Amino acid sequence: MTDDVLDQRIYAEGRTLCRLANHIVETLTEMPHSAGLPVEEAVCQFTSAADLYQAYLKYATQLEELIVKNWTDAMLGDIIPMYGMQWTKGAVLRSLLMHQAHHRAQMTVLMRQAGLIIPGIYGPAREEWLAMGREALN
Repeated sequence: MTDDVLDQRIYAEGRTLCRLANHIVETLTEMPHSAGLPVEEAVCQFTSAADLYQAYLKYATQLEELIVKNWTDAMLGDIIPMYGMQWTKGAVLRSLLMHQAHHRAQMTVLMRQAGLIIPGIYGPAREEWLAMGREALN
């Protein structure tokens, strides 16, 4: 992303690219904190693409280290309170991954609308297929 497209949104009441990016950063700490991991919670008011990128790296790295230090594979079936319900620790991790994927997908639509080339996050993007000399699927 670039700073000049951070205000991109689909409709007037929709989240901007900037708000979505801040949201996925803050969720990297809010959900694990709710699950009992000792995370440094993010306060996300970032307004530049560079700051968003650095914050994502910081909190994603922190989360990885805390999961490895505090949870084992054997603990993934442990039941913990989450948002007024009972979840397993494994369900927390799955939910966090799916949440990230959901909002990244929203962001790719907004980035495309803004004229940016989309990186192949979950496989080659159209431009990457073309660069490999392959026909892009429609």
